[in-house]
Amino acid sequence: MQSAHTDPRTTEQSASVRPPLFRPVPPNRLSTAVKEFLAAPGTTPVPVLTEGRADLERAIELAGRLYDGTARPAPLDHGVVLGGEELPDGLTDLVAPLARTWLAPDDLRRFGHDLRGTLLVVGTYDRLRLDPVRGLLQSTYRAAGLGLTFLSGRDPVSLLWNAAKQYARTRESLTRLGLFTDTDRPASTDGVRVYDDRDFERVDIQAEILGHPWRKVVFQGHGKDDSINLGEFTLCGLNDTAPRDAGLLGPRCAYGLPCYKPEDKLVALNEVTAAEVVLSACNSGPLSDLALYDPRYQILLNALDGPARTVVSAVSVHDSDRPENAAWMRAAATGADSVDALNASLAGSHPYPAFMRFGLPDRQEGVRPVPSDHRPDALLLTAGTRLTALLSGELLPHNHSLRPRLARLARKVDLWVARPTHSADQSDSEIRASLEADLQSLDHAVAEQVTGHPETELMNYPAHFGDRSRLDERVDEVTCHCGRPAQRFTRRGLLPHILDTVCVVCLRCGDVTFRVPDSPELLAFAEDEVPAGGVLEVRAELTAARPGPVRLGLFVPTYLREDTVVEPAIVKVKGSDRTTRDVTFRVRFDGQTAPQAYYFTVFAVQDLAVSTARRHFGVVPRRG
Repeated sequence: MQSAHTDPRTTEQSASVRPPLFRPVPPNRLSTAVKEFLAAPGTTPVPVLTEGRADLERAIELAGRLYDGTARPAPLDHGVVLGGEELPDGLTDLVAPLARTWLAPDDLRRFGHDLRGTLLVVGTYDRLRLDPVRGLLQSTYRAAGLGLTFLSGRDPVSLLWNAAKQYARTRESLTRLGLFTDTDRPASTDGVRVYDDRDFERVDIQAEILGHPWRKVVFQGHGKDDSINLGEFTLCGLNDTAPRDAGLLGPRCAYGLPCYKPEDKLVALNEVTAAEVVLSACNSGPLSDLALYDPRYQILLNALDGPARTVVSAVSVHDSDRPENAAWMRAAATGADSVDALNASLAGSHPYPAFMRFGLPDRQEGVRPVPSDHRPDALLLTAGTRLTALLSGELLPHNHSLRPRLARLARKVDLWVARPTHSADQSDSEIRASLEADLQSLDHAVAEQVTGHPETELMNYPAHFGDRSRLDERVDEVTCHCGRPAQRFTRRGLLPHILDTVCVVCLRCGDVTFRVPDSPELLAFAEDEVPAGGVLEVRAELTAARPGPVRLGLFVPTYLREDTVVEPAIVKVKGSDRTTRDVTFRVRFDGQTAPQAYYFTVFAVQDLAVSTARRHFGVVPRRG
């Protein structure tokens, strides 16, 4: 008679003889191996190519902690392969069951019109370009009955690996959910363990990330294409097996310099053992022709080379904060889709989709979340209006050096608009002259403060006002200063003391310009690269809001200021009504400036409004 209790050794032996999920095969065997797998997907390993790819061999090993079997996933309605002629025999056969019908690339213009449903776009990373991906993202965003998913990789071998993972079945016992955030402090829930900046000071975050298998995990912080910062810990996109393209810009390590963060606290994304990885940082997954860095260093591609079946990344800039973290935690706890939850939460802030999905969604059916539109109750706005007084906002701290001068001018303006005062002691022309003199004096003080300390609270106005605004429905298609298409939109202040803000966003450059209505418009033009020790000439294109003086300046990030000299520091020009003029700056670089990507910001001050234009560029090693 058998015992009712299972012998643990028997269980271990059974697991040890379980057939592998993935089977490396030589390239000339791939097509045959795929046919064998598709004939018996539950019992035959998924074929992959790993020759010369130690990273994929390691990913297969880690995948054993996440998945316990294989099966055909539910197919999407439509699929398209970009660059199919470049893919190895067998790969297209492997992705064929992932969609019910397959389109030709020329058919993509029909999607969202006479072709509806869900779409799977398959192609190596170099094929995921502004055209056609931007159009697909825009047409499917907030559109009922449409869905968009990608399968990609840095090369055909990586693409094959990501296609193979779609057949993997996540272990039911894998329930760990994690949120690592350097920008928020939400409370942990019963289902999601949250790690914030306080934990980064007292916990070995590297060990926490790599020491556990995760069903879903979010990494939220600042960074670039190549990294996400979690305090002193950094998620790193470097994949040593990938070739270096010396013709493309790389981060510091590409030029033999040490990392900008402690190297013993780097976390390689392809080592993260998670079935789903969410990269909640701006530009964590740029399109290939918009990327800042060589693909060898990109975090999206390193995540795709790892064991994750699904990777969620941000195609451009976004304002993810507490609402998005709460939305994701609710979605993760219920098994809802991460991309739908995040994009719906951000819909009131952005007229474009912030996140895109690599890997088939877990669920093909279900109600998509209702997009947020940030429209508080009208009574709340009325009460806020009545309680609000001039200078009651918290953009500037109470001890800010400009507050006394601003308060004195506010008292003058209050008297000038009152009927008894307006006709008593000063004529209209005298009031106008006095006001202009005060504004010019304050504009000069603002420009000097920004030049001396660009991190002044004044420069945080887009975020401060934007958080207290709602998105205007009108969105204009404009051209970025990089020459690519961009979108201009306005966030409307919800209280009287909250100014509207006008923003231009480009998928390549991110948030290009900020200003308030009826303030100077700026664009900035410069070469994409400058050698260490060289001079970057910047042409600022200024369109003043009204005739009168405008102060302009330029600054670079804190970590570049010791290596640069900006000439001139501040320039005063006479602006004409809606007439554009050019202002030139020069940025001189020290010969020891570290080669990597940087940015500069040009600003203009007129009538207490600060307009900015930001542009990326790269410092490369000195020639010769």
